[in-house]
Amino acid sequence: MGKTFAEKVLGQKAGKNVVPGEIVEVKPDIAMSHDNTAAISKTFKEIGVAKIDDPNRHVIVLDHCVPAANEKFAQNHKDIRAFVAEQGIPNFFDIDRGICHQVLPEEGFALPGYLMVGSDSHSTTYGAFGALATGIGRSEMAVIFATGKIWLRVPETMKIIVKGRLPKWISSKDVMLKIMGDLSADGGLYKSVWFTGPAIAEMSVSSRMVLTNMAVEFGAKNGYMEPDDQTLAFLKGRARAPFTVVTSDPDAELESVHEFDVSDLEPLVACPHSVDNVKPVSAVKGTRIDQVFFGSCTNARIEDFEIVAGVMKGKRVHPSCRMVVIPASRQVFLEALAKGYIQILGEAGATIVNSGCGPCMGNHEGILAPGERVLSTSNRNFKGRFGCKDSEIYLCSPLTAAASALTGEISDFREHL
Repeated sequence: MGKTFAEKVLGQKAGKNVVPGEIVEVKPDIAMSHDNTAAISKTFKEIGVAKIDDPNRHVIVLDHCVPAANEKFAQNHKDIRAFVAEQGIPNFFDIDRGICHQVLPEEGFALPGYLMVGSDSHSTTYGAFGALATGIGRSEMAVIFATGKIWLRVPETMKIIVKGRLPKWISSKDVMLKIMGDLSADGGLYKSVWFTGPAIAEMSVSSRMVLTNMAVEFGAKNGYMEPDDQTLAFLKGRARAPFTVVTSDPDAELESVHEFDVSDLEPLVACPHSVDNVKPVSAVKGTRIDQVFFGSCTNARIEDFEIVAGVMKGKRVHPSCRMVVIPASRQVFLEALAKGYIQILGEAGATIVNSGCGPCMGNHEGILAPGERVLSTSNRNFKGRFGCKDSEIYLCSPLTAAASALTGEISDFREHL
């Protein structure tokens, strides 16, 4: 019997043959933390170790509340900078770089065959590059600081085959909402989710990142795609180290296989307050919205800006609605600026904010008031996610967000473009 991708990567790191369900001790290639590094560093020091195991293993990105919204966040950032200097961590990205899950791929840290962990649940994003990437807790990261090691359970593998050709303007976000709506918010619980099929092969690298980013939203331990020529082209001149592509054997044992034909897929939204409360846009169109959020580590890359700017060029955000725009990184912002997308959105009345997580965690730059409703390109719509438990969050694609910003209500872009 052959081995799955997850079994191979974890087996290589453990130095032995492994099977699903087994607990293994492994050293990750990359360990990422962000604004929570200050809290992690305190736990690390309580362990009683003076120096971290390997400074080069760690990547720290400030992104959750940047620039600092108040004294508490400012002190947090100050503590992190001091820890980085004290420990000699070379891979530190301060408040000017963007969201960690965009910065790491841009900077060549997300590589095929790598084992990557991050003290953020959406670290699954890096699976779009053929890495086994997963989120971990703060205490686990503190132990990696101290020892370089972590215990992980070898996950079973779920294969998701996406067939057909996407209709015009339907995006990978719509695909992911369809998958979660059908499989439920815990349908992939602790599984290694392998996304494959003709529709995946036709997606851009940025579009694939949407699927792996949101794999955790239906419980997955990790989500990944096998690297292809497009992946390798993205990594050329960017990869920080040599890598080896790891793929599942044809006869590897899979726990389950699910097929989705997206040929007739229509625009979808996830309604409050769960990611699997998915409905066609046509079923909820006309729902009034107070704000549109175009940003987050899910959908705020340059291809998304091209789509949103194309819809909004020469038009205005509806007077009853606000639009907050946050590029995923400084690199995305500069490219969007050079291509004129930023000017188009600014002239349309959107508020463009520096790269970071912003309101997605309810920190600042677009949080909601009680009774307000936001249509968002982000990945979660739990109560309180935008800073107010008495507000409502709908999740959608960038195209649906743009069309709705112009009308002040959830709109089916097929009726307006």
